[in-house]
Amino acid sequence: MADSSAKYARILAMVEQGDYFTINRPRQYGKTTALFQVTETLNASGKYLALRTSFEGAGDLPFENEASLSKVFLDLVAKACKRADKKLAEWISEQEALVDSFSNLSDTISLLVEKSERKVVLLIDEIDKSSNNQLFVSFLGLLRNKYLERTEAPTFHSVILTGVHDVKTLKLKLRPGEEQKYNSPWNIAADFEVDMNFQPTEIQPMLEEYAQDREVLVDAQAVAERLFYYTAGYPFLVSKLCKIFDEKLLPLKEEKAWTVADVDLAASQLLRESNVNFDELIKNIRNNPDLYKLIERMLIEGQELSFDPHADLINQGLVYGIFAKQNYRLVIHNRIYREVILNYMSANAEHTSNIAGRENADAYCMPGNRFNISKALLKFQELMKAEYHQKDREFLERQGRLVFLAFLKPILNGHGHAFKEPQISEEKRLDILITYYQHQYVIELKLWRGQQAHENGLDQLTGYLDSLDLDEGALLIFDHKGLKDWKVEDVVWKGKKALVVWV
Repeated sequence: MADSSAKYARILAMVEQGDYFTINRPRQYGKTTALFQVTETLNASGKYLALRTSFEGAGDLPFENEASLSKVFLDLVAKACKRADKKLAEWISEQEALVDSFSNLSDTISLLVEKSERKVVLLIDEIDKSSNNQLFVSFLGLLRNKYLERTEAPTFHSVILTGVHDVKTLKLKLRPGEEQKYNSPWNIAADFEVDMNFQPTEIQPMLEEYAQDREVLVDAQAVAERLFYYTAGYPFLVSKLCKIFDEKLLPLKEEKAWTVADVDLAASQLLRESNVNFDELIKNIRNNPDLYKLIERMLIEGQELSFDPHADLINQGLVYGIFAKQNYRLVIHNRIYREVILNYMSANAEHTSNIAGRENADAYCMPGNRFNISKALLKFQELMKAEYHQKDREFLERQGRLVFLAFLKPILNGHGHAFKEPQISEEKRLDILITYYQHQYVIELKLWRGQQAHENGLDQLTGYLDSLDLDEGALLIFDHKGLKDWKVEDVVWKGKKALVVWV
């Protein structure tokens, strides 16, 4: 298990303060695990009675009227109470037959709190599974009102709700055909600002514990940082990469060791498989054309957008776990998601072009499992001349990247992948980082700027080469800012051999 003790400590501090709050994060983000850990800690303290419940699986019957919802709620609370206070749980069960309205339920909650020898904390999981029901929203309103009147009548010391959506800003249709509008049944809630992503310092102890348990050599700090590099700490993705290494990669290794290169291989395998998390990600993009276009502007056109969580599309992407904030800019949450999304987009380009099935991946593998990047670039140039020479500039600028990614996909399949890395430059284009086995290659995409720009680039190149201290066999990729045809050649500079790719 990752060391999330600091996160739980902050949640417990909010409980101590008597806060009512919502933990709203995307699916498979550790919300249920957090509720479980917090419940166990609170009950073990002897100071709190933590009642962890969920309406998931309850069906529609509880939401027919106030009486049915009140009875179901008390039944859930009684079951949650049995382990910590059996006698109180029996009393709660007896009250089920007596409640027939929210008014009765409100009085019962006050009696429950009075009877408990400890402060009572209510935890409700998967809150948004029921929150599209007006009766449930009214139930939340009951809890809110009791919080506001807590000096007059006893109530829960703290309430924690978890779900994908934040019920403070939930959009509801209260009646069929009614326009969507915002409701605020939870405007008393404190802001929940705990970072639920796994940081490298939280991943590292888990790796050290694993290494000791399985007798595996691992540079825990380096591997933790590499896991974070791909996942940005998304709990599901961290766990999935670790699972792939343990179950698929480790059994094939002669030496029981976990290296940074193994994380790269695990990422390659993860990107080739289907899982519920990726299916949900693609579904959310496919079903929201405006969100798709926004992501396309970021990934394909390289546009930088300001982070504004109040904008509908950005908020939607945050809810789905697609977006994150980085230096006040909007970014895709992690490299894995960026690759999954671009694979989906490039697959569409592949299926609507003449690229599919052209290349044999083995033909690009060189000795030492190196990628024959020069052959790939020349082959792509050949493709562009044959298939896309009549396309206009706008098409090449907007779709050329997708065509290139679609071209690379079958070549890298099974051996590596291509990540799109943000480039910090005036043009704000994207660099492509190719991972092939344990090797990496960078391709910088540029546009033809004219003959004069090309000649200026050649003059600058000569001076730049003079300043280099080249190693034997170095790979240099130079941007001429305008060479119409790509050239790949071996050169000798200062007595050392290098492969120069003129782009």
